[in-house]
Amino acid sequence: MIRFLIALLVALAPAALAAEGAAPQREEIALWPATPPGNGKVEGPEKIGSEGSGLGAVSNVAVPRMRVYRPAVPNGAAVLVAGGGGYFRIQLKKESTPAAEWLAAQGFTVFELIYRLPNDGWDASAPFMDAQRAMKIIRTRAGEFGVRPDRIGIMGFSAGGHLAGFTAYQPGRALYEGKDRFEHVSARPDFAVLLFPVVTLRKPYDTTRTRREIVGDKETPAAEAAWSLDTYATKDAPPTIIFAAADDPTTPPGHGILLFQTLVAAGASAELHLFRDGGHGWGLGEPEQVISQWPGLFTHWAQSLQIIEKRGE
Repeated sequence: MIRFLIALLVALAPAALAAEGAAPQREEIALWPATPPGNGKVEGPEKIGSEGSGLGAVSNVAVPRMRVYRPAVPNGAAVLVAGGGGYFRIQLKKESTPAAEWLAAQGFTVFELIYRLPNDGWDASAPFMDAQRAMKIIRTRAGEFGVRPDRIGIMGFSAGGHLAGFTAYQPGRALYEGKDRFEHVSARPDFAVLLFPVVTLRKPYDTTRTRREIVGDKETPAAEAAWSLDTYATKDAPPTIIFAAADDPTTPPGHGILLFQTLVAAGASAELHLFRDGGHGWGLGEPEQVISQWPGLFTHWAQSLQIIEKRGE
């Protein structure tokens, strides 16, 4: 019965989102065959924000899943994309969906992650379980999607950048028990793209909604360290590119600078682009903004690492 209900919810979810003016219906892949691991329970249907900063953002997620964007001409690479929202909602309309559509237009096979949120009542580790599982499913099924299993990356915005970074730097962390065929491959992405990411939960950057949702209101230095990306930025980290704006009031550029410096000091491959303005939550950016250059910079970076080939080659 539980398996049937989850399958029904996944089948109905695209129609519900379309009714709210979201993106057209796409194939969706449930991350778990039955009840997801971890504690938590969500009452009622998913919610889609209709105004203000929450416009088009999803919350009250009961069924974690991936929305698939298949390119017309695949380039053999894939990206798992996670929108931000402070772990109390997921910015689809402003962040992950435009990025997914742009990536698919460039030939990437894209998986937009709709993950569980601590603010909905799930364990703080639930979104990290979902991201690990998503990476394993993509890699296991790479052949079905026309993707090379060694060219699967992860991209995240804000809190989604924190989620993406944690998945990249702690892929082997045992967050749940699993025994099916998807658990026989690595969750490590082959590259990471972090946009205005939450990097550290420590002072002086302990004011984010991400920190409150993950470790709570009480200051616990050990917990803050355990969930900060710079704690795990070692030489084994996948190649990482970071984008940030100097005037970001939510995740100041010190987050990205700290991660970049830590990765470089450890001997990992890292690149940082810091724009003079743009604020927070800029997604693809507007054409008149300098930050709108980031997709092109990402493309050149991916080509330099031979993740994708140059156009025309």
